[in-house]
Amino acid sequence: MKLLFLHGPPAAGKLTVACEVAARTGWRLFHNHLTVNLALAVYDFGTPGFIALREEVWLAVFRRALADHLPGLIFTFNPENSVPQRFIDELFAEVAAAGGEVIPVELTASEAELERRMGLDSRVQHGKLTDLALYRQLRAAGTFLTPVIPGSRLRLDTGTLSPEECAARIVSHL
Repeated sequence: MKLLFLHGPPAAGKLTVACEVAARTGWRLFHNHLTVNLALAVYDFGTPGFIALREEVWLAVFRRALADHLPGLIFTFNPENSVPQRFIDELFAEVAAAGGEVIPVELTASEAELERRMGLDSRVQHGKLTDLALYRQLRAAGTFLTPVIPGSRLRLDTGTLSPEECAARIVSHL
């Protein structure tokens, strides 16, 4: 199985691009907020129970996809410091050990563009971060600097490329 690991800051367009890639490849899309929203139904963000449940769900999905030999799975991820580096490193190692391949792709945009997108309706409907003041506070505190995603050889600026252009580049990279 190939695991397309789309990562970047909030509002970088990960889900939008992931939908385009899914449409072009037929791969399943497992976006981060499916798990985050599930865990938030039971625990407050960042609590030990939240972190443990989120990791369990992520791992269960990746392991099942590997066991079922899915050709590809698309995962969207916003690095933020409630996710330990250990989890990322172990996930990448486990996928490789099972014969899979993780393909990290970083999506980015200028801070002005990220801030412009913060309040978009599409973010609200998925329960994503929409509070610009909170985003600025988290960014200033370094919340989005870890964990570090290893091995990204493709970095796309969604502020200058359309979702379709990003998807085309990702698919050709696959």
